[in-house]
Amino acid sequence: MPTRPVRTFAVALLAALLGALLPATAAQAGTVQGGRLDWGIKSSFQSYVTGPVAKGGFKLKSGAATVGGSLFRFHSAAGSYDPGSGTFEASYSGGVSFQGHQKPDGVHELDMTISRPTVKISGGKGTLYVDVSSKAKDSGAVTDQSQVAFASLGVGGINMKGGAGPLSLTNIPATLTAEGAKAFAGYYGAGTQLDPVSLTADVKAAPVAAPAPSAPAAQPSATAQTPQAPGAFADAAVDWGVRRTFREYVTGSVGQGGWTLAEGAQDGGALFRFPQGKGSFDGAKSTLDAAFAGTVRFTGAHLDLTLGRMSVKVENGKGILSADVTTGGATKNAVPLVEFDAAGLKTEGKLAALTEAPATLTEGGSQAFNSMYKAGTEMDPVSLAVALDSTARLPALPDLGSTASPAPAAPAAASPSAGSAPAAKAEESSDTGLFIALAVAVLVLAGGGAFLAVRKRRTAAAASPAPTDAPR
Repeated sequence: MPTRPVRTFAVALLAALLGALLPATAAQAGTVQGGRLDWGIKSSFQSYVTGPVAKGGFKLKSGAATVGGSLFRFHSAAGSYDPGSGTFEASYSGGVSFQGHQKPDGVHELDMTISRPTVKISGGKGTLYVDVSSKAKDSGAVTDQSQVAFASLGVGGINMKGGAGPLSLTNIPATLTAEGAKAFAGYYGAGTQLDPVSLTADVKAAPVAAPAPSAPAAQPSATAQTPQAPGAFADAAVDWGVRRTFREYVTGSVGQGGWTLAEGAQDGGALFRFPQGKGSFDGAKSTLDAAFAGTVRFTGAHLDLTLGRMSVKVENGKGILSADVTTGGATKNAVPLVEFDAAGLKTEGKLAALTEAPATLTEGGSQAFNSMYKAGTEMDPVSLAVALDSTARLPALPDLGSTASPAPAAPAAASPSAGSAPAAKAEESSDTGLFIALAVAVLVLAGGGAFLAVRKRRTAAAASPAPTDAPR
């Protein structure tokens, strides 16, 4: 039949057009790797804990930080996002412990830790899960629970489809669930409004499967151990945030300042990392003598303080963190700043590590801070990591993601939206225009094919007599 080649050509051309155009607009599912979640849990609860009744406070754990007046920042998002369905799941690291109502024996009647918040969004519904350790206010019984469905999230007005990383959701309303109320040690009932949640997430597209490569020629191993001198090590880092309230003072309305890092120092949000450690380590005796690179300089109103050339000595379960201190244009070398409990320094495989060891200010440290804090004041904890050979990897810094910090809006603000997800109408308009263009192309091709077919028929009719029953 004469029209088949034409139809075949039209279909083939349409397929080519679709193949060329549609993949450019199609979104692929990917993994979430990097990002942060800012949440105050419940600001009135914070005020109660730190107020004149409970007379308590809070401590940050596992790299969590504070942001603004009442927000806690959790870090290192990990999970998945499917832009086709809008399904999103991301777990964030870090935690915060609240303690209050201290008894004469030192035990706290109020003792609760919230950590590892996880956000799941699917089908227009969202839930916030957390790990909770809490002490019931009536019986004092301690309960540890993993990934409790703590709060429902008001995501009904958010179009989660079609986004491309990084994603940013701001000021998502959060309501305490029945499970969350139980985990909250009975302080609030189900249905209580919690602080809104803001988050970011870096999304990496799933890699396209590649054909298996042929076996490469034998090469020298790139991971061969670097010979170390007796007692030496390959690399080391010390993590220390100085003091949370000091950082808040520097950046607050009084200090009106900030800090700058130099010579290799890194900012992990709630801590500073001083890398490139050199020195000696004895695993049998758990002793360490190391010097580190990096400086941090705090500046602000009536403040100019630089800490550099950090060094650590560990012996007999005790550690001392020292630094060169520059203030007022004068420098004092190797000033002991804090003492910390190093009994937890352990060697596992090719890595020796100490995580969040409690630290207190020394007399020299007090002078370095111009007596802002007295000797014995609790400072931020100290973490150490020592790579015993070149194959060992130091713990990663908290990953805060690549986007700017989402600005939490007031609770009465308009419904949140997916920052990188296009609005539904715009999405429909774009797709409609594309398919109209394709449809027109198909009609033109089909019309052209029909014209050619009719013309062939008429030529054939002129060459031979028509049947008697042919339609007129």
